[in-house]
Amino acid sequence: MLDISPWLMLFVLALFLILLVILNQLLYRPLLKFMDDRESSIAKDLEAAKSLSNNSDALHNEADEILSKAKAEASAIREKAVSEAKAAAESKVADKQNELSKEYDAFLEQLSSEKETLRNTLLSQMPLIKESLKAKFGKL
Repeated sequence: MLDISPWLMLFVLALFLILLVILNQLLYRPLLKFMDDRESSIAKDLEAAKSLSNNSDALHNEADEILSKAKAEASAIREKAVSEAKAAAESKVADKQNELSKEYDAFLEQLSSEKETLRNTLLSQMPLIKESLKAKFGKL
């Protein structure tokens, strides 16, 4: 039947142990070292991502502050421009009203002088008008 050979078993055991030592040196230790290095690299990357996330939150808050300041400045500039435009428009309206008032006063003066001239003309020609009226009534 089967013979068990102790020397062959010892040889296989020694070969197995030698193979374990060789595999440990060439495969298992480098593989474990690679996995440990990868794990530490992932941990470092996670820390860097967290710090960048915190940094991006700070930058986002700073950008919001800058935007709110810019909006406030734009609003102030807009209000200033509107008030200046209103003041300019009011001054133009006042100037035009003064000009029209002067023209109206000049027109009234001219009208009164023309009225006086017409009155004087009519008064000077009153005797002629009376004569022509008498002549017309006389013909009737």
